[in-house]
Amino acid sequence: MNRFLKRLSQPGVLVADGATGTMLQRAGLPVGAPSELWVLENPQGIRDLHRSYIEAGAQIILTDTFGGTRFKLEKTGLGARAAEINTRAAELARAEAGEGVLVFGDMGPTGLLMDPFGPLSREDAVSAYAEQARALAEGGVDALLIETMSDLNEATAAVEGVRQATSLPVLVTMSYDSHGRTMMGVKPARAARELAALGVDVIGANCGRTLSETLAAVEEIRQAAPEAVLMAKPNAGLPHMDGSDAVYDVSPEVMAEYAGKFDALGVKILGGCCGSTPAHIQAIAAALHAEA
Repeated sequence: MNRFLKRLSQPGVLVADGATGTMLQRAGLPVGAPSELWVLENPQGIRDLHRSYIEAGAQIILTDTFGGTRFKLEKTGLGARAAEINTRAAELARAEAGEGVLVFGDMGPTGLLMDPFGPLSREDAVSAYAEQARALAEGGVDALLIETMSDLNEATAAVEGVRQATSLPVLVTMSYDSHGRTMMGVKPARAARELAALGVDVIGANCGRTLSETLAAVEEIRQAAPEAVLMAKPNAGLPHMDGSDAVYDVSPEVMAEYAGKFDALGVKILGGCCGSTPAHIQAIAAALHAEA
């Protein structure tokens, strides 16, 4: 049995890691530079990030490949190195994870609108996600997480691409950040029903505006797809600018309080997204372990 699916069948909530970009910028990644650049130029910085989350109690870490499709990487001249970057990022995460921590291959939006609203055809989207999934699988990930999706068509194209490339488990989380919908107008119940029909292994919500809105989205997913395995990775609130720095106001203590609420909904995988730090993940892990 796949290592992730085996862990999924065991009792308890699996704790995932927190933000990547937030932490890498604190470590010196220039604002505006793709975090994937450090996979090539500062691999130790990536390994240090993974290690900080593992030491905080994360049982799952994500590869530094959120913008790892060739379309997203082309914006910074790295498109031709997409396969190399994804495989290398997976290897870096795997090296820190060892045998005890799971590694998810992180797959985010291409940054292009899909036909008929934009230039990206379904065929090209499927191809790009297949390329990314294949490279991540070669690097040794345990599962593939398609996250922060707004367009359900892009999400399903990503699932199709993953399944063309590998038999690894697939997780999909959408971002509900526009009054209970994604930016493309998708409601959690619709996403839940369509993704459940595709047979993905885990469905959920990540990013978003507030913890309460992400919690509400997960609750709607639970009602629409009662048998689904759930994941949540909420932001530490919305940022405000303090000079040139983006500051997130949700404290680790508040994140820990919400950990209990997500647990009560039956969420199986819980972590943090933008603005969350190892301190937030440590608080989540402590809260969940205290309840166990």
